[in-house]
Amino acid sequence: MATAAQKICCRLTRSSPAAFRFHSLIRSQNHQSKYYGYVQSRKISASSAAYATTKLDMPSLSPTMEQGNIIKWHKKEGDAISPGDVLCEIETDKAVISMDTEEEGILAKIIVPDNTNNVKVGTLIALLVEEGDDWKSVEIPADAEKPAAASPPPSVSPAAASTAMPAAPHGANLAGDGHLIGPSVKKLLQEYNIQASSVSPSGPGGALLKGDVLDYINANKLDKKVQEAPSPAAAPQAASPLPPAAPPVAPSAGENYVDIPLSNMRRVIAKRLTESKMTIPHAYATIDSDVGAIAELRSTLKADGIKVSVNDFIIKASALALQRVPRVNAIWENDALKLSSSVDISIAVATPNGLITPIVFGASYLSVDQIGSTVKELAGKAKEGKLQPHEYQGGSFSISNLGMFGISDFTAVINPPQVAIMAVGTSRSVASMAGSVSKMKVTLSYDSRAISEVEATRFLEEFRHSIEHPQTLLAGTNLDTAAEAFVF
Repeated sequence: MATAAQKICCRLTRSSPAAFRFHSLIRSQNHQSKYYGYVQSRKISASSAAYATTKLDMPSLSPTMEQGNIIKWHKKEGDAISPGDVLCEIETDKAVISMDTEEEGILAKIIVPDNTNNVKVGTLIALLVEEGDDWKSVEIPADAEKPAAASPPPSVSPAAASTAMPAAPHGANLAGDGHLIGPSVKKLLQEYNIQASSVSPSGPGGALLKGDVLDYINANKLDKKVQEAPSPAAAPQAASPLPPAAPPVAPSAGENYVDIPLSNMRRVIAKRLTESKMTIPHAYATIDSDVGAIAELRSTLKADGIKVSVNDFIIKASALALQRVPRVNAIWENDALKLSSSVDISIAVATPNGLITPIVFGASYLSVDQIGSTVKELAGKAKEGKLQPHEYQGGSFSISNLGMFGISDFTAVINPPQVAIMAVGTSRSVASMAGSVSKMKVTLSYDSRAISEVEATRFLEEFRHSIEHPQTLLAGTNLDTAAEAFVF
């Protein structure tokens, strides 16, 4: 907010005695006063409708956010704003986040409206004024960057049409002289009763462009012709404004496609995955674990009304393994490995807009059922696009589990600045000397700059030991008593 002196300067009118005394005071200080400098630098006229305004810029709501989409404003111009009020919903590269403010006053002007895409961080999106000010008279700063308008389709702008490719678009017709004619050009020729041969084409390969037809219409000052439907009897004798069109040209193989615009999230995912594979020397290690004991333990717990998933055990086992091999629980920053003091596991969750990794903080200190309830809550918020930045920013290790989709094994891409991610496949029956056993394969992708083969192997061995002895994952928790009857 402006200082008290600035606010007074903005509000006083030249005709008031107080204004005269205020400006006289400024001038009497040999033009050295900071208030005089403020007036001169802002060029504030005492008779102008200027107010003490607060600018609201597009915030950066994630470390990778460069631009965002304004989905919906929850306040309208003229509404009173209090600290903590939700102003609008912004789609970032990670989720849809509600933007609130710590300011108070009146929402005077919404500069960037609903459903505006690709608004750069730092762009002015709204203005606030103080209560009592005439919010309707607030002026938008001259240096405010306006959001870019959507580009018009080629059929609207002659300049855009002049950049058309030589190949005829799907549905184009050929004139008698062999010139290519698109649908928009054909419509203009029919509306103004122009022969295609009368217009000089300027497009590549002799293509007749919409701009050519518009130039011809303007040069000859033509008006649209009234189109009358011919009677059935006269229809055969009616003269056609265009020569008979050639048989439709079969579309080429490349024309049968649909453009799907990238969301901000998918654009950032593509960028980060590319950077990860290009800058991180990935190495891989795979291990099989017997998950038969987990299946039996889950049945025992279910009989007591406790529902936990295999994924909950996987997260808990990973957390304990990270405690025992702390070098895997780290991030790579400024060409150095930094060990994390807390085991914060990022869980990959698929959403309609792309993949996001909410974080189970302090996973090593949570019980299996607490992990389960936390993951369920985070996954629900992720799919609804309601995750807050602190719920997905950070993390010291990632898990991507595709076992529920029947994927037996795969490799995952490291999520920088983390140095490792574990890919989990589905369980499968494997024949052994003791009969059929249920095996689960996991693959650790790790940064070979930070983690050696020995450390990666130690981590996987610790993980397998916990998975194959799941009762150790329940020790000291409220599930321990329920599982006492379990026999290994």
